[in-house]
Amino acid sequence: MTTQIRIGIAGYGNLGRGVESALAQNPDMTLVGVFTRRAPEDVATLSPETPVFAYDALATEAAQIDVLILCGGSKDDLPVQSPELAARFNIVDSFDTHARIPEHFAAVDASARAAGTTALISAGWDPGMLSINRILGEALLPEGDTYTFWGRGLSQGHSDAVRRVPGVVGGVQYTLPSETAIASVRAGERPELATRDKHVRECFVVLEDGADAAAVREAIVTMPNYFADYDTSVTFITADELARDHGAMPHGGFVLRSGVTGQGNPQGVEYRLTLGSNPEFTASVLVAYSRAVYRLHRGGQVGAVTVFDIAPGLLSPKTPEQLRADDL
Repeated sequence: MTTQIRIGIAGYGNLGRGVESALAQNPDMTLVGVFTRRAPEDVATLSPETPVFAYDALATEAAQIDVLILCGGSKDDLPVQSPELAARFNIVDSFDTHARIPEHFAAVDASARAAGTTALISAGWDPGMLSINRILGEALLPEGDTYTFWGRGLSQGHSDAVRRVPGVVGGVQYTLPSETAIASVRAGERPELATRDKHVRECFVVLEDGADAAAVREAIVTMPNYFADYDTSVTFITADELARDHGAMPHGGFVLRSGVTGQGNPQGVEYRLTLGSNPEFTASVLVAYSRAVYRLHRGGQVGAVTVFDIAPGLLSPKTPEQLRADDL
């Protein structure tokens, strides 16, 4: 591609830094700037050349940005920001509260259609890459069962939800898959697994001075859409322990489809991600899908879309001719 796709980043935490880093690996894209709710002078970007603006400056930047990548949290930020910003920009977000995706899609779609913009929601690796592989497995093996396992790893969305609990000043959450359940699925046994049978969740939390530990634990383990359906442990630690022992952000996941074809022949499909940095991989997915959103918008498509609506070739910087020659 010869046209430079102009990208803006809304929010600059771990995910925003990952997007900045990923853009440096995509020569067909250029970073217009980071837009933050913090004081711009307090934000240290990876590159000293990256412009940093106040979030409110987005009101005047629509003409300068082809696609705005939203890097806020799914619990409180994106439900508000995605519909608001889709009224002015083509956007990509990583909204990952699975149970609320239909209502989030509807809100963003209404805003984008009214404005004539293109808005991709729920991009990342789950929802996102694992979602694609779930529907592929179901389509290829219609007689079968699908299983998704996450971890072991640090969940950005769940960690963000923990940190927003009153009385919490820092924290992380790890998802651990059941090795017994995974082995059963790989053996073709097609077990019936409840949510609690597949994963446990571990939270490590730094309390605010004077906070009620019992109340914080109860708020976490009963949180709907995040922890209420899982066996969840909460361990209280110091800020020093959090910095020393929980600075890395690995993660991963599996999608397995176990089924039969023909005369009962067993078949299995497995897709696996092993991630050294959860936010950097998620950011790389968002950047690739920004290219697709740019192309869709130039082709006249408006409204909200998901990863199910986007052909893989639109993610690649290669031309269709190059893809047919190199990758088929």
